[in-house]
Amino acid sequence: MNIYVIMKQTFDTEEKIVIHNGEVSDEGVKYIINPYDEYAVEEAIRQKEQHGGTIVVVSVGPDRCAEALRTALATGADEAVLISDERINGDELSISKVLAAYLGKQPFDLILGGNFSVDNGAGQVAVRLAYLLNIPHASSITKLVISAGKSVVLRDAEGDSETLEITLPALFTAQQGLNDPRYPSLPGIMKAKKKPFQTIGLDDLGLTGDDIASKTKRLSLTLPPTRKAGHILKGDYHEQTAQLVHLLRTEAKLI
Repeated sequence: MNIYVIMKQTFDTEEKIVIHNGEVSDEGVKYIINPYDEYAVEEAIRQKEQHGGTIVVVSVGPDRCAEALRTALATGADEAVLISDERINGDELSISKVLAAYLGKQPFDLILGGNFSVDNGAGQVAVRLAYLLNIPHASSITKLVISAGKSVVLRDAEGDSETLEITLPALFTAQQGLNDPRYPSLPGIMKAKKKPFQTIGLDDLGLTGDDIASKTKRLSLTLPPTRKAGHILKGDYHEQTAQLVHLLRTEAKLI
C-alpha cells in the first residue's frame, strides 16, 4: 500500500504569539509537527504494519520544515518530500494546488492528513486536495479499517458519529482520538538520517507563481484586546440586576 501523509510545521502550542508590524513574529520560536498531523503519521504507520507498503511524508513550506519531516521519518515514515519555493506564499487554495501537482503524479492508495492546523485552523487544504485529485474524502475520522481495497471509517460529526464505507484510493483527515502517536526512538532517529529526503520546487512540478496565486488576502492581524478586570456586583438581586444592565449598556455596548 502506498501511503502519503500531508504535514505542516506549526508553532509549539506552548509558544506565546507576538505580532510585529502586522505579522506573527517567529523570532526564537520553537516549531513542531502540527498536532493533528501527528495522528495522521501514526495512523499511516499502523496501516503499514497491517498491510505493508511505503509511507511518504510531504510538506509545503520553508526549509525549516525539514525538521518536522525528519521527525516523521524517525517515527516510522520511509521517505520525505519537502516542496519549498519562495514563490509559495499563498492561501489554502495555493497549497492544495501545489500538493495536487505533486500527488497527482504519484501512485497512492491512501492520503492522510490532520483535521486542521492549529495556526490557521481553516481545515481547507485536505478537502481542496481531494477535489483536485478527484478522489473521495472523509474528514475528522476517529477510526479507520481497511480491507480488500475498501475502507470503513468512523468520523466525528459535531458531537455525534458517522460510519462511512469508502473505496480506495481516498483521503482522510485525522481527529483526536484516532490513535496515540508514538515518540521517535533513538534507533529511529539514527535510521532517519539515511532515509530518502527530496526537496523540490515549483519548476519541478511544472507550476508558476501565477498558477498558485492566492484568492484571499489578509487585511490586518491583531491580538485580542487585553482582558479587563472583572466587576463585583453588590447589593440585593434587584440592585445587582440594575448594575449589570447599566454596565452592559454603557461599557460592553451590548444593549
